[in-house]
Amino acid sequence: MKTALKLLPVLVTAALVPTVAHSVTLPKPAPVLDPSADWSWVQDDLPSDPLYPHQWHLQNHGQAAFSRSTGTAGQDMNLYVSHAIGVRGQGVTIAVVDDGLEIGHPDLAPNIRPGSRDVVNNDDDPSPDDPTDGHGTAVAGIAAAAGWNGIGGRGVAPYAGLKGFNWLNNQSMEAWLLSHGEAENTADVRVFNQSYGSSSLFPRKYDLNDLDTALREQVYERVTRESHQGLGSLFVKSAGNSYNRFTMSFTSLGRTRILPGDYYDPNRIGPPNNGLPMQDSNITSDNANYWNMVVSAVNADGQRSSYSSVGANVFIAAPGGEYGTDSPAMITTDVSGCDAGYNTLTRTNNALHGGTALDPRCEYNGTMNGTSSAAPNASGAVAMVMSANPNLNWRDVKHILASTATKVDPNQAGVSLTFQNIANEATTYQAIPGWQTNAAGYDFHNFYGFGRVNVDGAVAMALDYDTPLPPLSITPWQRVTAQAPIQDATLHGAVSAFNQPQDFVVEAVQVKVDIDHQRVQDLAIELISPSGTRSVIMSPRTGMVGQSISNRVAGFEQQLLLSNHFYGESSQGRWQLVVRDTNKEVSSWIAKPADREGITVQQANNTQDGVLKSWDIRFFGHEG
Repeated sequence: MKTALKLLPVLVTAALVPTVAHSVTLPKPAPVLDPSADWSWVQDDLPSDPLYPHQWHLQNHGQAAFSRSTGTAGQDMNLYVSHAIGVRGQGVTIAVVDDGLEIGHPDLAPNIRPGSRDVVNNDDDPSPDDPTDGHGTAVAGIAAAAGWNGIGGRGVAPYAGLKGFNWLNNQSMEAWLLSHGEAENTADVRVFNQSYGSSSLFPRKYDLNDLDTALREQVYERVTRESHQGLGSLFVKSAGNSYNRFTMSFTSLGRTRILPGDYYDPNRIGPPNNGLPMQDSNITSDNANYWNMVVSAVNADGQRSSYSSVGANVFIAAPGGEYGTDSPAMITTDVSGCDAGYNTLTRTNNALHGGTALDPRCEYNGTMNGTSSAAPNASGAVAMVMSANPNLNWRDVKHILASTATKVDPNQAGVSLTFQNIANEATTYQAIPGWQTNAAGYDFHNFYGFGRVNVDGAVAMALDYDTPLPPLSITPWQRVTAQAPIQDATLHGAVSAFNQPQDFVVEAVQVKVDIDHQRVQDLAIELISPSGTRSVIMSPRTGMVGQSISNRVAGFEQQLLLSNHFYGESSQGRWQLVVRDTNKEVSSWIAKPADREGITVQQANNTQDGVLKSWDIRFFGHEG
């Protein structure tokens, strides 16, 4: 099956409120919607949805979701009470920017709003022409399949509106603008779901002199900040599915998996790639864009989904599941018919599939997964919060999600990397920290951001939220010239500092780095706040080639990176950027085409030390 993130050549493919120490503005405590309280007086509306009892992400009783094993009870989005009291996403429209959306699907049609667009055929019906294009239909069902209609399952926001755009099938700038808010047909959209992403074999410069890049940045910002009379919209973005591998398309090899060099090594001890992500989610500029709320995936046991990309740019986590064979995936809508989509007569890897009694017309599937599933779960949660309090602006919604998120997988210790340093001594480096509590009291983990979405907690906070955040401030980019050597295979690293004189509350920090280095996958990049919070903004062993054949650039040039780790902290004081080289051995990666043996590509160690040439930093936040 297609994994849930669509990958195309080069561009795109398919808790409690914390105690705050640094003057972040929080609303007064919200009324409690406690799922453990006596809610027996609330009755679920009839008729029921026959697949709902199997949708573990909505209410997890330890279901198998038609796979071979069960999940863990309680590991869900915590939304039963919100649905029960009538908060169901009404009044909010979600745009599904994807490979299409079957607008006539019986479980989606009640929520379809006017304004969908087929950007391939230039008409108003984005229903898939290709029977394999079931991705967007599955995404839409996770976010907002109709509820209580006696068929199928239901979405996170079962009364929210839906619009579909098949931009993945026509990735022109005109189609991007139309589907991302620069057209009249999206004027009522408050949530844009982007379950797509790209992978990168070479570092990519974030160049605002490029007209397309600059235009996208401007549109993201304008639609986010100015639409809906200033309440704005939210762009929700998948973190990626590249923890263990990623996929590229080559002229000579076709669609090719890129794997760590030890992937097939029978003598390997521990997971491949030293347990580190094959690609940090921060590596692509769309994911490092402040205007995108990036979502990672968790499974039915409340842990990182095996494939989910991670990074300091992740804002929140949501259910994505696994593959629906050995363990639960998502149960959601599928392109109708037993010869199309994920559920066909021949694809019976999930017990729901194949024209079964519960779904004889193959209109649903049980194998949807990926951060492509996590994103619409988060989009549905956003719609629920907006529905509970329509006066919330986009930043208040994000603030509520961060403040109420569940600290999932609380004992997750991150990833420790041991390597031989330049003196041949074993050196250990905490390449991805475990859960950390920042100086403002917010728990954060590169795997999960602020934690898993907690809908009942967020809705409760939204219902009584009457103190909006102060206006957003964005500082100008500040350049820091460093010219600091990056010694080979040592933790000493290159250290450069920036003193921020302004005192305001941080919401996010972006940096751009310029580094000369012949093998960038050796590098770990950290940003340390004046309060001492350490954020790994690029983990080592990220699978990239240091030397690009096309442009002969070795290293990073204006590489954009984002961290949400400092949320609520004070900006004032000394910020440090630290770049460390963590490898002196020969490294390798494997190119595995679909129809042949893998090709191992070896990369010699850098022959000279790297240099942190310069870096830029800017802050997003507000007055205390």
